[in-house]
Amino acid sequence: MSTAANHPAVFRSPSAVADVEVQSRTAAIPWYIWVGVLAITSSSIGGAWDVSWHRTIGRDTFWTPAHMAIYACGVLAGVICAWLIAKCTFFRDPELSAASVSVFGLRAPLGVFLAGWGCVAMLTSAPFDNWWHNAYGLDVKIVSPPHALLILGLRGISTGVMFLILAAMNRAAHAEGGIYKRLQLLFLYVGGLAVIGQMFFMQEYTWDVKLHQAIAYIAMGIGLPFFFAAFSQASRARWAATTTAAVYTLFVIAEILILPLFPAQPKLGPVFNPVTHMIPAKFPILILVPALALDLLWQRVKNWKPWQIALISGVLFMAVLTAVEWPFANFLLSNASKNRFFGTIYFDYNSRATGYDRMRQWFFPDHGAVLYLGLLRAAVYASISTWLGLLFGRWMRGVQR
Repeated sequence: MSTAANHPAVFRSPSAVADVEVQSRTAAIPWYIWVGVLAITSSSIGGAWDVSWHRTIGRDTFWTPAHMAIYACGVLAGVICAWLIAKCTFFRDPELSAASVSVFGLRAPLGVFLAGWGCVAMLTSAPFDNWWHNAYGLDVKIVSPPHALLILGLRGISTGVMFLILAAMNRAAHAEGGIYKRLQLLFLYVGGLAVIGQMFFMQEYTWDVKLHQAIAYIAMGIGLPFFFAAFSQASRARWAATTTAAVYTLFVIAEILILPLFPAQPKLGPVFNPVTHMIPAKFPILILVPALALDLLWQRVKNWKPWQIALISGVLFMAVLTAVEWPFANFLLSNASKNRFFGTIYFDYNSRATGYDRMRQWFFPDHGAVLYLGLLRAAVYASISTWLGLLFGRWMRGVQR
């Protein structure tokens, strides 16, 4: 004999059906999360565009479109932070207030305060960077003081938006309508943008002519496993590391294919290499392969202790990365890679004909004990980075505000 307990969908009361319909309609991702994701996307595109601008045109003015795309991130973040703080502190929105924390008498979700700090740091860096260029000329390195402040600000905004998504995702863990899955995908997309930012920060060490130096692998061993482990634990997604690495890979390949379509010429001298189009980034590092290896490993060792997982993960990450990137670097410096897809035909306007890039020669490659000890150090750092990422990611699972 059938009962309502056996067939809840059939015997559901009219009021219960109405509640489900209302929940389905209201189970939408909040607009401020979409704006936050848009802000980080704008900064990622603007950052890639800005590097290309410097390599192609030079720094002709602060008011370049690339700079405006970067600083739009800070403006958009400021808008959502101000709105959420006002709603929670002054207008006492019940739903938002329940998911907020108090800082110096102001209330808002935790991610808002992180993003707000990033917004202030980022917008402060703009006049600082302009003054720096006027006082000292062109940048020699990416990590100048104003750029360091800018990058810290961007990281603050990125982390803040990530926490907004994560809190909504954790609260919606048992919601109907698939909102959890949509938030999970958004979280991994923003995580992929964070990986792009991390690889951007390390590009001075991972330039193609330096990929036979241990320092390139040490830098990636320190900088990447933390992100992969944290995103995997926080999102609970089976393929979190692979997804975030894929976002980075596709973004850089798109840059290589799209930017050279736009004509441009240098406006600064000396010009050693006549440039007629925008110069794209170098081909992406093959981090997609070790990321896939980590995901496969983590699916099989869920019950291990964090230090055990971290130890194996660090060695695996470095072994797979070295196995795929070392021979691929040989390919990148060969004539076979001279095409539009791999992008090794593009060089900066100030790139000399006798430079390592254009001569396709290794920049002081490591050999023997120096190389092997360097790779061993990289594996140790990768294990430590993974362990920290696992701990932080597991803590992030509990974030609901």
